[in-house]
Amino acid sequence: MSDDKTHFGYREVPAADKAKLVGEVFTSVAGKYDLMNDLMSLGVHRLWKRHFVATSGVRGGDRVLDLAGGTGDIAILMARAVGKKGQVLLTDINAAMLNAGRDRLLDEGVTGNVDCVQVDAQAIPLPDRCVDLVTIAFGLRNVTDKDAALREMYRVLKPGGRALVLEFSQVQIAPLKPLYDLYSFQVLPRIGGIIARDEPSYRYLAESIRKHPDQDTLKAMLESAGFARAGYRNLSGGIVAIHSGYRV
Repeated sequence: MSDDKTHFGYREVPAADKAKLVGEVFTSVAGKYDLMNDLMSLGVHRLWKRHFVATSGVRGGDRVLDLAGGTGDIAILMARAVGKKGQVLLTDINAAMLNAGRDRLLDEGVTGNVDCVQVDAQAIPLPDRCVDLVTIAFGLRNVTDKDAALREMYRVLKPGGRALVLEFSQVQIAPLKPLYDLYSFQVLPRIGGIIARDEPSYRYLAESIRKHPDQDTLKAMLESAGFARAGYRNLSGGIVAIHSGYRV
């Protein structure tokens, strides 16, 4: 892949065009995003996210930056964990997703310690060393320059701060792989077509998972960005993984 080209699912596109194409996908699916997540994972995504937050090491009073936070799943859990003395910054590059997240925060009565800001993870508008924890859940694979995003995550962390990435990864149980592929490429797009009336967007989402770096590659990317003690834990046989690293 040349420097000016990247992947949009299985398509090769100009790198400058990917953000626009991804934006169109999420603008299209924003209204049905939470419903589709529940249907696609049979609700298991909620368990993954709760585990992600429960094992994050977040403490009362912490300042948390949630990148690509979408409809607010992680931000809501983090806001409850940091308490009134803490702060959560819910960010997303996509305005439709961020609006859905803001509405959901209000619906669930989460106010006072969460701010919503439209942010590109590749260029975070925060000073160096200002947050205790950076999270990105199911968003890194949609970023055009993942290395730039990881470097930005490192930059804004305080010394001793932690970055956490929850993302679809490579299935580690061989008998599960054909079933997972069948579901991803045959069932998932059809559900998207019926519920969200957008089969192509959900085909892209399935393809984007396959193009995302595997567990060891992403670990090496974290190390290259400067993170110490980089590592990962597989969940559900590697369907998803939690990667982490610390700023020293």
